[in-house]
Amino acid sequence: SSPTRSSRPAPTCVAARARADPRVLSARRAMAEATALSGSLDVSTLKTAPIDGQKPGTSGLRKKTKVFMEGYYLHNFVQSVFNALLAEGVPVEGGTLVVSGDGRFWNPEAIQIIIKIAFANGVKRVWCGTNGLLSTPAVSAVIRTRGKGFEPFGGFICSASHNPGGLTEDFGIKYNCENGGPAPEKMTDKMVEFTASLTEIKMCEGVPDVDLSKAACYSIGDRVVEVFDSVEDHLSLLQQCFDFEQIKQLMARDDFSFVYDSMCGVQGPYATKILEEVLGGKPGSCINATPRPDFGGPESSWHGHADPNLTYAVELVKAMGLNAKGEKIDTGKPVPVFGAGADGDADRNMILGSQFFVSPSDSLAMIVANADVIPQFKKAGGLKGCARSMPTSGALDRVAEKKGLPFFEVPTGWKFFGNLMDSGTKYFPDGKTYTPFICGEESFGTGSDHVREKDGMWAVLAWLQILAAKTIEKGSLVTPEEVAKAHWSEYGRNYYARYDYEGVDKAKSEEMMKAMADKSGQLVGQQVQGMEIKTNDVFEYLDPVDGSISKNQGIRFVFTDGSRIIFRLSGTGVAGATVRLYLEKYMPADGDLGLHAFDVVKPLAAIAMELSGLPTATGRDTPTVIT
Repeated sequence: SSPTRSSRPAPTCVAARARADPRVLSARRAMAEATALSGSLDVSTLKTAPIDGQKPGTSGLRKKTKVFMEGYYLHNFVQSVFNALLAEGVPVEGGTLVVSGDGRFWNPEAIQIIIKIAFANGVKRVWCGTNGLLSTPAVSAVIRTRGKGFEPFGGFICSASHNPGGLTEDFGIKYNCENGGPAPEKMTDKMVEFTASLTEIKMCEGVPDVDLSKAACYSIGDRVVEVFDSVEDHLSLLQQCFDFEQIKQLMARDDFSFVYDSMCGVQGPYATKILEEVLGGKPGSCINATPRPDFGGPESSWHGHADPNLTYAVELVKAMGLNAKGEKIDTGKPVPVFGAGADGDADRNMILGSQFFVSPSDSLAMIVANADVIPQFKKAGGLKGCARSMPTSGALDRVAEKKGLPFFEVPTGWKFFGNLMDSGTKYFPDGKTYTPFICGEESFGTGSDHVREKDGMWAVLAWLQILAAKTIEKGSLVTPEEVAKAHWSEYGRNYYARYDYEGVDKAKSEEMMKAMADKSGQLVGQQVQGMEIKTNDVFEYLDPVDGSISKNQGIRFVFTDGSRIIFRLSGTGVAGATVRLYLEKYMPADGDLGLHAFDVVKPLAAIAMELSGLPTATGRDTPTVIT
């Protein structure tokens, strides 16, 4: 089954990339001579049985790595996805599929399994990033822009996002549709239906493992696997969004410096290529830029938990002169002007200035407020819409109101933004058009309609563009802290924090949530520790684009002064449950804008404990993480 060199051309590869595109010129030489792999496309039928617990959460199916490695666990899920796609009339037969991941442990093996199942279900071409690596936003970019654009019918992403990787840690998989976005609920529900009735798996067991280490094209009979540079498509798309020459000027300034922490996740190759090689950033500014299967593992300062926040991004936060509480510390070294970080699959971002933390909610609002300096929006006549997840602070609301932008509050999960971005397109031709569009979540996710995923690198480049433009306008360097303080002086400040209680008892947490839900609407007018409740309810969302209703999306307590307390049970954990508590207090522009957010919202936390009974339900007096 070892690969053998063939002298015959591979017309399927060349035809797929016939358009003269700068991204493919380097690859076309490799594709002019395909490597024909010896093997068989004979389809085996593997007998199986349904496996419980294969319902995807907000970001796909996540379990312990060993669970995925057992028997046909991965096979069952992948086959169920194909069954659902075929049942819905998706053009799988003869189609193109993207398969890659974030590089975590068992990623290479999982990709080879998916390729074999894909061919058995009629897929003609599989696209993979080099080394099996594609960031989550890059997968979306590949689906939407590679080749002629919108060639694949979808893609599998092997990722558990920010969850630790390794044999004893977490693995995950999710399916993205032809628009490059996560499968909508109606599709994931269909997938789950098939997991409950699955009896057989189709697999081309005779297909040899494909070498993913370099850009190349392989043929097995009439089937093709194309391996391409992981960075090229995403980079090309980002170059259309931003003025790279202007950002280069910022990077070249003697008084500008930055640090970017990839936390040994998939973003490393993207960061070094884009920020150092293309934009001219100082070599070595991108740290922890070599992807590792364990994201650094237990010996790293972040213990392999590639999650860019004040708690886990230890090296980045310290380098920027802060501690885990966001308080200033003396590092004994010059602190960079700008800092940023990414999570395991590179869809999240963290933004910092010198000894200054920009909360994700504020970052979203500030990008929208300054969108007119970003070419992506300037060229299109300005923004046409914006949105945030329900738990995200109301900072964006105030910007949207002042700028007269259509604004939406949606449940947590990027797929809800996708419908808004696709409104008015071929998917929803009768809907209003809200693009160009910016959206984000308090969980360090920000993005726009250039892809259908949150995009950590896009958010960082948006900030660099804003700093570059404002620096030119002012005639001297503008810092993230200056941008933030100018924003607050105009719009006021939404002091905000999130408390995460990780690994708590799921049944008891669900009981706690139900008890609060049962009191929906009954606490209006009541005083709790000196604050009056204006509304208390369970958030549900009527999608204005497809008319679907999403219920039980979080418990809300809103007070007469505008403060909010939100409770959610997270769907992204693997072991136990995670209770997320969101605390927000608004301070008008003429109020005290220089306080520490965690101090301001602390009284709200005490009220939240009284309203929820959380310490009794979870056995926890303090959160695992505060961000």
